[in-house]
Amino acid sequence: MNYQIELRHLLYFKVLAEELHFRRAAEKLFIAQPGLSRQIKQLEESYGVSLFERNKRNVQLTEAGMYLFTEVKELFRHLDQIEMQLLSFANGKISTLKLGFIGSAVQTILPQLLVTLKQQQPDIDLSLHELANETQLDLLEKKELDLGFVRVSETPHGLCSLPIHTEHFSLVLPNNHPLLKSPKPTLYALKDESFILFSKNYSHSYYDLVMSIFNDHAFLPKVTLRTVNALTIFNMVAQGLGVAIVPSSLKNGYHVDVTFLELDTLPQRTTLSLVWNAQNRNPGIPLVIQIIASQLNKNRDNITGISDKP
Repeated sequence: MNYQIELRHLLYFKVLAEELHFRRAAEKLFIAQPGLSRQIKQLEESYGVSLFERNKRNVQLTEAGMYLFTEVKELFRHLDQIEMQLLSFANGKISTLKLGFIGSAVQTILPQLLVTLKQQQPDIDLSLHELANETQLDLLEKKELDLGFVRVSETPHGLCSLPIHTEHFSLVLPNNHPLLKSPKPTLYALKDESFILFSKNYSHSYYDLVMSIFNDHAFLPKVTLRTVNALTIFNMVAQGLGVAIVPSSLKNGYHVDVTFLELDTLPQRTTLSLVWNAQNRNPGIPLVIQIIASQLNKNRDNITGISDKP
């Protein structure tokens, strides 16, 4: 028998796939358990495949069921996004945007972006989330985040990126550190120090880049503390718990009692990029890309104008 598949069939399937228990799923859907069983049977007969393996003790998804579950979750996520966008239109807003960022984005591109967005679209609904690089990439792939500001060496497959700002690193030292009295301070002089670094979970590629700095100086650092928060790093350094290496832009915007030593002669550079999912059709994404591209072009023109002056 060929039944016409309706959205409720897929909703019932989704809830049962989440619960893997007919009684709990039926209660969650506010329907009788026999009715739920009947809807699932219709869905299976329509597709001609078993979606669940059932016995008296448990319910499990078949291989076909696992595939359908993945697709149905994406379908309902997209339906939720459609509803949010329609509500935005009804309320006079062009879009609802979820932006992820790391701390250094606040010191570079993010503030001006927010100002310009609000000027062009005063009613845009923005949601900001300070998150580690890896977390942002995961949420972007799931389309649970619209845009992210991250530091990665390579953009994962399926995501697009726009390089924003490339910079060198800086050492972060307590204000009374002996190295500050040296006429020619070197990184190797810190080989016996405790280092406080961004966690590898912050960004695997960023962590490997920082470790390559130590490799070039022929020593392996004693990393005693790891975190994903810049202010935490600075406060720990100020308390004498260790020294740190961070992107140089992070010296701006924080009022902490530490000293930054530029490592601008080192070859290592780190790039802040805007990243988004190519399959995410949120209409606010092209607007943000356009604004940032315009800002970057304007900055390049200003730099060129200065360098061209006699």
